[in-house]
Amino acid sequence: MRREFLGFDRGSGRPGVRNYVLIVPTVVCSLGASMAARKALERLSGFGGVVRLLLNMHGCGQVGEDLEQTTRTLINTALNPNVYGAVVVSLGCESVDAERVADSIAREKPVEFVRIQDHGYAKSVDLIVEKARRLAEEAVKLQRRSFDASQLVVGLECGGSDWTSGLASNPVVGEVSDMIVNAGGTTIISEVPEFIGAEHLYAARAVNDDVRKAILDAVRWYEEWVKREARVDFRGAQPSPGNIAGGITTIEEKSLGAIKKSGSAPVKGVLKFAERVPGPGHYLMITPGFDTESVTGMVAGGAQLVLFTTGRGTPTGHAVAPVIKITANKETYEKLNDMIDIYVGTVLEGTETIQQAAKRLYEFMLEIASGKPTKAELLGQEDFGIFRIAPTL
Repeated sequence: MRREFLGFDRGSGRPGVRNYVLIVPTVVCSLGASMAARKALERLSGFGGVVRLLLNMHGCGQVGEDLEQTTRTLINTALNPNVYGAVVVSLGCESVDAERVADSIAREKPVEFVRIQDHGYAKSVDLIVEKARRLAEEAVKLQRRSFDASQLVVGLECGGSDWTSGLASNPVVGEVSDMIVNAGGTTIISEVPEFIGAEHLYAARAVNDDVRKAILDAVRWYEEWVKREARVDFRGAQPSPGNIAGGITTIEEKSLGAIKKSGSAPVKGVLKFAERVPGPGHYLMITPGFDTESVTGMVAGGAQLVLFTTGRGTPTGHAVAPVIKITANKETYEKLNDMIDIYVGTVLEGTETIQQAAKRLYEFMLEIASGKPTKAELLGQEDFGIFRIAPTL
């Protein structure tokens, strides 16, 4: 059955499920002026909810692939379909090539540029406000219209997992992932370190030997990288104390539960952190298990929204994408109702099958895509965090 959602037309690209103007500080040194401008815009009636800010804590003292990764994340987050246009805010001497960031965004959508060292602090804040307000005035003229659900790119995430996650909420999300892919849409799973012990099962779904090798290489690289940089054996550090308190006993048990979010669709490719997804189907993105950075990578990759399972509860959200919180833990749902969007513990209670709960979640997801706010959005959770892979100079 053809399913639809109400989104914002972005011309030849995928539609947005939100319609934001994004302030993009290219370095932490330009974050203060950007935050001051955002606060000023919040006081202007009609624009506070339209303008969002990336809390970029990096952008200088970086080299090589690490610098490229930060630059890619900033560009591709602004290119997410949920963003109408962007104001790029540079200090003027940072490692990130701010002009490259602005030029790359400008190839697809409206962009403005402010360099603080050209104007001073107060004048720069005024310019950011002026430019963001002008873009917001254009953005609010757009109206939602109907799009086929095959236009959705959905990130798959888990955090604060407990014994209910692998038994119910992750399998339900996996079923939804298959529904999205079977309808012509796209899903992305991440959190590579949480594949350890179950990576061979996920790799067996690769569309060819190259993708299979890339999956196994990604897991090995992450484990060796953690050993080298942090001198920690990841296998001895997982499951986390919070997971153990939630009833998870081994890293293999945690990993088997985590990959259930990916359903059963063939794996079409492995993406670098924040790399844009090339087409429909199911993909793996190389990210850490840290929720904020993992979600940031997938949203930069093009995810318009994120399905996030949790056993113990978390308020996590994102600056430009709605994050739908799902739990199968009844106590968590009742106690943390202001953070959790939907309850699927009905599977454990025997009142719904996994397939029935998945259909309910799928319909709820289309409501969110059509404009209904998530609990994270109502709480004002606008998280953003870039994964670092090298030391700061």
